[in-house]
Amino acid sequence: MGVDRPQYLYLTTTGRKTGLPREIEIWFVEAGGVLYVLAEGFHDAQWVKNIVRHPHVRVRLGDREFGAAARPLDPTRDGEEWEAARRLAREKYGWGEGLPVRITPDRDEVA
Repeated sequence: MGVDRPQYLYLTTTGRKTGLPREIEIWFVEAGGVLYVLAEGFHDAQWVKNIVRHPHVRVRLGDREFGAAARPLDPTRDGEEWEAARRLAREKYGWGEGLPVRITPDRDEVA
């Protein structure tokens, strides 16, 4: 990513108990049009619990905002993708621990 590219994105999930929007600022990496964020608290992170209940999210990245489908990766089923996301995060930020969550932009909103 170039110097002009954002280092983080804003991820809005739907609260699993309240149904209200919940926004976090989080580091991300990108590969092949898919975004990945890492949850340091793995499945204990509140925003991950929200995604499991309501996988449709909103993403604000620089001056773009779009809908997306989010899904925590499984280390067995998604092993290669899991490792690739963590490797990209280590290369970009020097930190790549945590649960990778795939964010796939909605087709009708991709610019």
